[in-house]
Amino acid sequence: MVSHTVYSGDLALHVEAVGSGQPVLLVHGYSQSRLCWRKQFESRLTDELRLVAMDNRGHGDSDKPRDAYEASELWAEDVRSVMEALDLDDVILVGWSYGGLVVLDYVEAFGTDDVAGINLVGAISSIGTEVATERLGPEYIELVPGFVSTDAEESVETMRQFVELCVSDDLSPEDRSYMLGYNVIVPPHVRDSLRDRTVSHETELEELDVPLLLTHGDEDAVVLPEASRQYAELIDDAERSVYPETGHSPFWERPERFNRELREFALKV
Repeated sequence: MVSHTVYSGDLALHVEAVGSGQPVLLVHGYSQSRLCWRKQFESRLTDELRLVAMDNRGHGDSDKPRDAYEASELWAEDVRSVMEALDLDDVILVGWSYGGLVVLDYVEAFGTDDVAGINLVGAISSIGTEVATERLGPEYIELVPGFVSTDAEESVETMRQFVELCVSDDLSPEDRSYMLGYNVIVPPHVRDSLRDRTVSHETELEELDVPLLLTHGDEDAVVLPEASRQYAELIDDAERSVYPETGHSPFWERPERFNRELREFALKV
C-alpha cells in the first residue's frame, strides 16, 4: 500500500492506493474515512484492480478547515485532483452514502470522459430537499442534532449509535472501536457543514452515459432501499443489486459478494 498527499487547491487530501490494473476510486460517506474500505484493500481484488481510497475533506487524515464544504465545485475538484495526481484514467468511481453525492458533484462539473463506470453504494444523490429527506431512515434523522453537538459525551454517544446503525448485525467490540475511532475524529463543524447543502443531482443521474451499478442493503436504515429503486427508474439500463439481511455497509457486511460484483463490474466496463 502506498500513501499519497494530494493537494486540491491549498487543501491536503490523504490518499492510499494498493494493487494494479483497472483503477477504482473509492469515496466514503458522511463522517467516515478511507479505512472503511479495509475489506477491499486486504482482498484479492488487488490482483486485478488498482484500488484508491481518499479521505474526503474534513475527514480522516485530510485537512479539516472551518469552512469550504458547501460548494459542489470544491468536492468535484477534490475528486479530479486525486484522479490527476494518481493518473486514474477510465476510472470506476465508487460512492458510498454521502460519497455518492461527491461522485455526482464530479460528474456535474467535469462529465464522464475519464470515467468507465459508477457504483453507487447505499448512496444519496441529493441533499437539503424534501425528496432527499424522504430517502433517509427515521432513526438516522433522529441522530442529526447529536452529529453537530460540541458536547464531547453527546457527540461520542451519537457516533456510537450511528456506527451501529450502519450495519444490520451486531458489530464485534473490535470493529465497533475501529469504526468509532475514525468517525469521532471528524469535527462537529464538518458534519454540520456537510449537511448544510442544498444539491440535487437527479439530472446527472438521468443523463448518465456510463454503466451504473446500484448496490443497496435491503435493511439499510440510513439511506432507504427505495432510494436506489428510484435511481434505477431514471436509467433504463442501470444494474441494481440488493443484498438481503444487509444494512448500510454492504462492502463491510458482505465483502465476498461485494468484491465479486465490483470485480465483475470492472471487467464488464
